[in-house]
Amino acid sequence: MLRFSLIVFFSFLLAAVVNALPYNKTANASADIQQALSLATSQKKNVLVIFGANWCSDCRALDSALKSTDNAALISSEFVVVKVDVGNFDRNLAISDQYGNPIKGGIPAVVILSPTNQILYSTRAGELANARRMSKNGIYEFFKNAAASGSKKYHD
Repeated sequence: MLRFSLIVFFSFLLAAVVNALPYNKTANASADIQQALSLATSQKKNVLVIFGANWCSDCRALDSALKSTDNAALISSEFVVVKVDVGNFDRNLAISDQYGNPIKGGIPAVVILSPTNQILYSTRAGELANARRMSKNGIYEFFKNAAASGSKKYHD
């Protein structure tokens, strides 16, 4: 019985490590964004700020979809990514407010910033709040269009 219990315990432990949660509750989001802006300047990319929480199934689905082959290639070629944990809508709210409160319409929410910290695109009406129902291709198209929109504004 003890051996079975240990096997079950280590199986759960391994699953927890493999499926690490996407939002770091102890991260300094302001510092992370500043670092991303600096990196974006040197890499000539925009910054993708993703607001979400670990309890949110749509946030976890979006994170998983962004790691798929096509999406990962698009995201890494266009953006420096920062994830901002909003907890139970009680964490990093000043940062959300600084960028027009994109979480008001639900999470996950995104803001695309130029390397000079100008808002190029922002979700306003919970456009990704059903991410778990969106196909990976649907998410790809969303970010492809958002990248094009942000790129146009950045280069104009």
